[in-house]
Amino acid sequence: MTEIKDETVVNENGLNFIEQEIKADLENGKNGGRLNTRFPPEPNGYLHIGHAKAFIMDFGIAEKFGGTCNLRFDDTNPQKEDTEYVEAIKRDIKWLGFDWDNRLYYASDYFPQLFELAKRMIREGKAYVDEQTSEEIASQKGTPTEPGINSPFRDRPIEENLDLFERMNAGEFEEGTMVLRAKIDMSNSNMHFRDPIMYRIIKTPHWRTGDKWKVYPMYDFAHGQSDYFEGVTHSICTLEFVPHRPLYEYFVKELADDTYCPRQIEFNRLNLTYTVMSKRKLLQLVKEKLVNGWDDPRMPTLCGLRRRGYTPSAIKEFINKIGYTKYEALNHIELLEHSVREDLNKTATRVSAVQNPVKLILTNYPEDKTEMMEMDNNPEDLSEGTHQMPFTRELWIEREDFMENPPKKFFRMTPGKEVRLKGAYIVLCIGVTKDKDGNITEIQATYDPETRSGLPGADRKVKGTLHWVSVPTAVKAEVRDYDRLFAVENPSAEEGDFRDLLNPHSLIIRQNVMIEPWLAKRAKTGERYQFTRLGYYTVDPDSDSSRLIFNKTIGLKDTWAKEMKKSAK
Repeated sequence: MTEIKDETVVNENGLNFIEQEIKADLENGKNGGRLNTRFPPEPNGYLHIGHAKAFIMDFGIAEKFGGTCNLRFDDTNPQKEDTEYVEAIKRDIKWLGFDWDNRLYYASDYFPQLFELAKRMIREGKAYVDEQTSEEIASQKGTPTEPGINSPFRDRPIEENLDLFERMNAGEFEEGTMVLRAKIDMSNSNMHFRDPIMYRIIKTPHWRTGDKWKVYPMYDFAHGQSDYFEGVTHSICTLEFVPHRPLYEYFVKELADDTYCPRQIEFNRLNLTYTVMSKRKLLQLVKEKLVNGWDDPRMPTLCGLRRRGYTPSAIKEFINKIGYTKYEALNHIELLEHSVREDLNKTATRVSAVQNPVKLILTNYPEDKTEMMEMDNNPEDLSEGTHQMPFTRELWIEREDFMENPPKKFFRMTPGKEVRLKGAYIVLCIGVTKDKDGNITEIQATYDPETRSGLPGADRKVKGTLHWVSVPTAVKAEVRDYDRLFAVENPSAEEGDFRDLLNPHSLIIRQNVMIEPWLAKRAKTGERYQFTRLGYYTVDPDSDSSRLIFNKTIGLKDTWAKEMKKSAK
């Protein structure tokens, strides 16, 4: 059974384990009492909510303890990188409220120093050029319980290694024909120490350095040294880098001494139900057009969540709730949705929209009369004021809000029973009109003029309250109703092709949604609203003067809160 956890580990001072360790380092004067973290994304895709957990820690802990945080792009593979991703990453970090000020760096800034360090290690007998194929190198690695086999090129002369490495960078050799490897220990129990690759040949021009380099450093070699060159004191990363830490320390100690040495600390990555976090899989979804781009509101990317209507404060609150630990866990997507719902409930303006409209005729209401009903903009914050909505003889209501032969506890509209129209009158259903196929085309009702909201008769109680929109003044809009992208709880744990697990009902487009005119006039891209009784919706950037488009951000039903109440009992 899948282990799902939503908890954090803190001490009596409210600090998680990373904060505790950094606090201790600062108190002990390590690295001169400095704190400098970094967020090092690869510019080969868009950031997702898992990356947000990482950089919220990187930037947040620097703020908390009076340090600084760098943004450094790990641009060591020009075959997969693009300036589009660089700009998107910057935009997403700033959207969540963080800034690197003047501390923007690139691993490519350090290519000259890294190249010179590699040559120094060759001269010291710590690195060699290997001409084997990647398959041959992999076959010699051994297993965790069996030592590896030395490369036949491991003991080639130092001068020959230096010459070959320079010629690799001059472009004399083809990709895949040679690599530079660290000469460490092919029998080490840590597989990462078995002569790891430091450099490989890539002839694709780099988007920053052009054709200057034909060899590019591997992550394990470049990362720690880049930390050192920048003055980073704490390299905070996810748990998959625990086995890499000894190698990080091995390479960093080629530069560092007792006065200053970066330190790596690991935490659990964010895994979310009904979601994949693999950048490779997300890119596959985009390239195969299984989603509508990186910012598709079904994607876990930050640009997708932003387009869907999730707020920075809700995302940060969710990250705070799940916390940082030393064990992997699968987190409930319901907790993320709960955080979004809590935030929007405080801030979203309430409006009326009817998604599946059927006409309601008030037979005793004057045909030429229009009244303006006062509606609260946000009952959670009365300072937001009110707006007016036209009320007429013909109204749109939700088709699902009417049943001819209802079951027990159906408290919406049904023949012979009264309901209240929100902010207006109590009405009584007296009949329906159907087409030749038996479909209801119109509902007839009478209204009680003494029950208008704000009058003494408004105190009369009825069990049902319906939302509505005036037919003559309603404006047609499009709603994109989003659900979870995957149909199974943990798609990453399932066998077979992950694409077969996609939820076929993750997007439903509703073309004929009727909205009130006040909303139609004021709605702007990115604004968030609560559609009364339906959920929270955000104006999509595809909207224009001819059509308004709303993305469903989240429904009103909060299953997480309900489960928490049960647990409390």
